[in-house]
Amino acid sequence: GRVFVSIIFPPSAIHRFISVETRSRAHLALKVVKMASRLLLRACRITVMARNPVLARTARRAMASGGGIPTDEEQAAGLERRVLQAMKKGKDPYSIFKPKEYAGTKEDPHIVPGISDKRLVGCLCEEDNTAIVWFWLHEGNPQRCPSCGSYYKLIHHELPH
Repeated sequence: GRVFVSIIFPPSAIHRFISVETRSRAHLALKVVKMASRLLLRACRITVMARNPVLARTARRAMASGGGIPTDEEQAAGLERRVLQAMKKGKDPYSIFKPKEYAGTKEDPHIVPGISDKRLVGCLCEEDNTAIVWFWLHEGNPQRCPSCGSYYKLIHHELPH
C-alpha cells in the first residue's frame, strides 16, 4: 500500500501567519511547521517499514557495493555491459575506437572490415577534395584506388552478436 499525506491549513491560520508583524513570531511559526513536517515524515517512514520492510531496504541496496554512486560498470546492463567488458579486454566489437592509421602502401594497406567477400569503398584522394572515388574492394590481395593509387585490403569482420 501507498501512504498519501496531505496537510490542510485553515484560512484563518494562514491569515495569522501572514499578518504577524514581528519576525520572531514568524520565525517561531516556521520552526513549528518544519518540526511538524519532520515528525510527520518520520511517522510515515515508520508506518511503511512496519507494513513492508523490503520497501525500506531497496534504496540502500540500489547503491554501489561500497556505498555511494555506482560506477558505469556496476550499473551497465545488456548491450552496454557487453561492450564495456569487451573494451576492458582490449577488443573493439562495434568499431567505437578511432581506426588505426595506415600508410596506404602495398606493404601497409588501409584495412577495411567487411561482413561479406566484397565492399564498396569511397576514397578521398586528397584532403581538400570534394569528389569521392568509389570502387569495389574484394577480399584477398590489397587493391589500389583507381585515382590516387592508395592500397586498401578487405578483411572479414565477425559481428559481435
